[in-house]
Amino acid sequence: MSSPTVSIEGPTSTTSEGFLAAAKSGGCAPSSYGSSPTSPGDPAIWDKIKDHPCFSEEAHHYFARMHVAVAPACNVQCNYCNRKYDCANESRPGVVSEKLTPDQALRKVIAVANEVPQLSVLGIAGPGDACYDWEKTKATFDRVIREIPDIKLCVSTNGLVLPDHVAELAEMNVDHVTITINMVDPEVGAKIYPWIFYENRRYFGIEAARILHARQMLGLEMLS
Repeated sequence: MSSPTVSIEGPTSTTSEGFLAAAKSGGCAPSSYGSSPTSPGDPAIWDKIKDHPCFSEEAHHYFARMHVAVAPACNVQCNYCNRKYDCANESRPGVVSEKLTPDQALRKVIAVANEVPQLSVLGIAGPGDACYDWEKTKATFDRVIREIPDIKLCVSTNGLVLPDHVAELAEMNVDHVTITINMVDPEVGAKIYPWIFYENRRYFGIEAARILHARQMLGLEMLS
């Protein structure tokens, strides 16, 4: 079984949690995820990303992606994330106008696929954390893949519990995973994350940042 394509988001490229990012003209702007290759470096990697609108500038013009907001629970508090207010004119981490059940998500994906034949990618990025709210994420992917078996599956996660689900992600052929890594220095992380919730306990400050960093690095290594 091949390993997934892994991307890393930093503090200036946090993912918008809108439930639908598909359009008939294409998917997300390629600049949202940094520069994308126009020629293959590693043929195996290129084969995975060439039809993915988030990673290939060429694919962006021909394929579309969709996000479904099925995972509202989150295990990390970020200082830049405020989920209290929502506005139709903005996109902020953790905010959506509509939360979906897995069954509702399936109906919406089918409806969009019927209208947008270019739809090739389904992503789950929250509005909480896709790996922490794992049961809803997995149930959604299971339902969708039964109806649309050729769609690519993507997950975006803060990485805290990512290592617990790497095997299942591989089994479901989720071959594109984004980890939001905002720090590698726990002292910096303590200024970004007030707390994390891990193994039924809340951690604060530098201790929280150390745990999160270690788990992110472990998840990244396991995926690779």
